[in-house]
Amino acid sequence: QVQLVESGGGLVQPGGSMRVSCIASGSTANINRMGWYRQPPGKQRELVATITSDGATNYADSVKGRFTISGDVAKNTVYLQMSSLKPEDSAVYYCNAARVIGTLLLTKYNYWGQGTQVTVSS
Repeated sequence: QVQLVESGGGLVQPGGSMRVSCIASGSTANINRMGWYRQPPGKQRELVATITSDGATNYADSVKGRFTISGDVAKNTVYLQMSSLKPEDSAVYYCNAARVIGTLLLTKYNYWGQGTQVTVSS
């Protein structure tokens, strides 16, 4: 099993910035991708950004140019720097760790953190 612990989050004003962090522990040897998803109130969980063990990143169109994912999958850490935040970015942000082969996600190795609330409001 893999345990994911998120930190950061909270309340920020529109246009502001915030950083969330995640560290994985446990049986991480099979993990080759980490990332962030979010779930706005009343909506489904959606991809925000991912980073692979070779450093390749992927972003949702809605956050491109505003959010930056970084970290080191081999060291079990991932960060999400969020800038120019909008009220529609408000959501519970979940850290994810997984093993992927190309575009195929192996469900046996797909783990979630408990989530951290990000609220963008004046």
